[in-house]
Amino acid sequence: MKKILFAASEALPFAASGGLGDVIGSLPAAIKQADKDCDIRVIMPLYDKVTDKTRARMEKVLETTVELGWRKQYCGLYSLVENGVTYYFIDNEFYYRRGALYGAGDDLERFAFFCKAVVDLLPLIDFYPDYLHAHDWQAAMAVVYLKCLYGNTEKYRDIKAVFTIHNIQYQGMGDMYNMGDLLGLHEKFAPVLEFGGCMNFMKGAIVCADMVSTVSPTYANEILSPEYSHGLHPILEMCKGKLTGILNGIDREYYNPAKDCELVKNFSYMRAGGKKECKKFLQEYLNLPVKEDVPMVIMITRLVSHKGLDIVKESLYSLLEENLQFVLLGTGDYEYERFFDEAARRFPEKMRTLLKYDKELSKRIYAAGDIFLMPSLSEPCGLAQMIASRYGTVPVVRETGGLYDSIRDYGWPDGGNGFTFAPYSGMELYNAVKRAVNLYEDKAAWEKLVLKVMRYDFSWKKSAKLYIQMYERLN
Repeated sequence: MKKILFAASEALPFAASGGLGDVIGSLPAAIKQADKDCDIRVIMPLYDKVTDKTRARMEKVLETTVELGWRKQYCGLYSLVENGVTYYFIDNEFYYRRGALYGAGDDLERFAFFCKAVVDLLPLIDFYPDYLHAHDWQAAMAVVYLKCLYGNTEKYRDIKAVFTIHNIQYQGMGDMYNMGDLLGLHEKFAPVLEFGGCMNFMKGAIVCADMVSTVSPTYANEILSPEYSHGLHPILEMCKGKLTGILNGIDREYYNPAKDCELVKNFSYMRAGGKKECKKFLQEYLNLPVKEDVPMVIMITRLVSHKGLDIVKESLYSLLEENLQFVLLGTGDYEYERFFDEAARRFPEKMRTLLKYDKELSKRIYAAGDIFLMPSLSEPCGLAQMIASRYGTVPVVRETGGLYDSIRDYGWPDGGNGFTFAPYSGMELYNAVKRAVNLYEDKAAWEKLVLKVMRYDFSWKKSAKLYIQMYERLN
């Protein structure tokens, strides 16, 4: 029986802020389904965002103290079982009762505590996994602690460590002189964490892990270059023999327009008529003209530069001269929020800008849209293009990272499952959207594409098997 412990900073449906939470909320269960003999467990912080309803289902496992440098901090552990997977929650109100998952000035300490607790708790719960699978910088130190502090200890020494990079831009960096005080590590371990004169959690995990994965094959190749690596390409080049890329999937039950209770009308590729009612509802809700024959272009994104907002700015006013409506949902950098808010004011009959994070509303927008725009400068995997496809909204994406691995252009011999462009420019974006808008006018061709897009399998089924194969290669 394989024993796998996922360590991550978030997971749906408990607490999440983005794609990482989607993955940790669905990948473990998919692996369990693919190999029912696996004992799969997940460990994450117990944030104040976890609902009282969820807490009522939890069982208290233990209380203990975790040493982090000179600190001796309380650590509670709770658990519950979901879809055959055991979830553990590390409790410490000082670190995790913050109102937000990230963004505190002591994030390095908060997640170092989490990682130290992960490895310290193993004997207390009598669970020594075959594979410790840590995700992104917030869980990176679990790999470092495992290998540096416990690597030669009985029952720890056989644990294989896997580290998955979801977004290399965020690495967990701090001053090297804080290493001993913050992490409780001897100076002899400084070469493990030091990079560019800084302490770097992600670099430490890459060096220490037995296998390094990332969330799409193309992104695994891209991060070997300076353009995409945010400085870590020398380390990844040195470790590329243990680097692999596996495309993410989505939970097809959670994102299921046939059963989604957030929608005004459910629909599927077999009964797609409800999608028109979802569009009409959103137009009325947003006070846009109710016009079925006008394609609705949607964006659901963080308003940050690597999401391609610069080239959207370049082309937006030209796009709004076309016969379309444009709906944007998201928050982020002030300059983008201001620009898109102003654009909506200038084109009140064609555009709405919703500056907020709203999971329920996002599903209604996915269901109502005709064209989903995702023109990222870089995109490790991307789940939004998969979710949009599930809801029958045709993706228009730039060919990078997981977008390249998941969406093929309509011009391909097999007809593709969206529209793509490669050069990073506003004109290329405009041309790709214009091609989609032109096809929309051909109702028969458009409906055929929508049904094809909805049937496309972005489930975890294939990727879960690839993860199992990756673990087996470490034996």
